[in-house]
Amino acid sequence: MSEEISRPNRVALEIRKTLMEILQRETKDPRLASVNITECKVSKDLSIATVYFTLIGVNEQDPAAQDAITALKKAKGFFRSEIGKRMKLRLTPEIRFFYDTVAENASHIEDLIFKALHQPK
Repeated sequence: MSEEISRPNRVALEIRKTLMEILQRETKDPRLASVNITECKVSKDLSIATVYFTLIGVNEQDPAAQDAITALKKAKGFFRSEIGKRMKLRLTPEIRFFYDTVAENASHIEDLIFKALHQPK
């Protein structure tokens, strides 16, 4: 049985793909050189796109992460206009960027489990 993907999910996948292309090929800001888009979620009415990103080898408190957040927020108008042109949507969603802490949290939990399992009794 084939499952149909909802329109917001299809739009989110396409926005993620488009943003990655823009970041890799057209963005000249060095603060965005190592940005990796991990996930994109679009609201049901397609008005807001929540984009999660990480920087390779950097945690959220690192100054490089803060610089990337600043650069992404400054360039979100550019990203929105490029997405609108490329995807030909009637309404281009507002883009909101958030640093993705899932990998950091998972690593911390793994460390805690390892310590608990290897602690002398």
